[in-house]
Amino acid sequence: MKDNEKVAIVTGAGRGIGLEITRQLLSAGMTVVAVDLREDLLNGLPAALGAPVGKLDCRVMDVTDSARFTGLIDEVAEKYGRLDVLVNNAGITRDGLLLRMDDADWELVLKVNLTSAFIGTRAAARHMIRQRSGSIINMSSYSGLEGNRGQANYAASKAGLLGLTKTTAKELAGKNVRCNAVAPGFIKTEMTDVLPQQAKDIALEQIPLKRFGVPADVANAVAFLASEASSYITGQVISVDGGMHT
Repeated sequence: MKDNEKVAIVTGAGRGIGLEITRQLLSAGMTVVAVDLREDLLNGLPAALGAPVGKLDCRVMDVTDSARFTGLIDEVAEKYGRLDVLVNNAGITRDGLLLRMDDADWELVLKVNLTSAFIGTRAAARHMIRQRSGSIINMSSYSGLEGNRGQANYAASKAGLLGLTKTTAKELAGKNVRCNAVAPGFIKTEMTDVLPQQAKDIALEQIPLKRFGVPADVANAVAFLASEASSYITGQVISVDGGMHT
């Protein structure tokens, strides 16, 4: 089907990479359901994006609430008559050295970053299987591919997304439902702006392209995977990291 007829759900859509993904999918003509925990961020989204009337549907949602998140996906599929794209982008960090990390910080990061993607994927897949088409895109990370000091919980959650992605791709390919992952490196967002300058300098030295990425760099990859241009691609991980992971 044409990309401008598609319906997409984007989690963590209120700012940063999620906001830019929402912008890109709207630009492709898709109807986008923007999901975020923070109502204040969603309230400003229509004006910030200049979304056409009827094309942006903002929903306040805790994606770790299995019943509510599943219900939202079912409602969207019923309201619009289809569901074509799910972008599992919601994510948090609670960084700390392994020996100092407590159970609560471990469990929260896994719940938000990984379990919510499982909940969303399971619910969306049921609708995509019935219509025999769909694209699920999981937001992994360079940390999930390589690990990162001080991020045992975050790296584990993002590595888990890679396993979820490849398994989902294998299970759903026969129904023409695709699943891929995007693994950003150092992207300039509010999440990375708070890092000490020393940490930023060290990161820059590791990037072959010698610059930090911006949200649009990641959103471009997501938009490609959401489009018909990637219809023969599934089970893959696209690194958007300036050449750090090769």
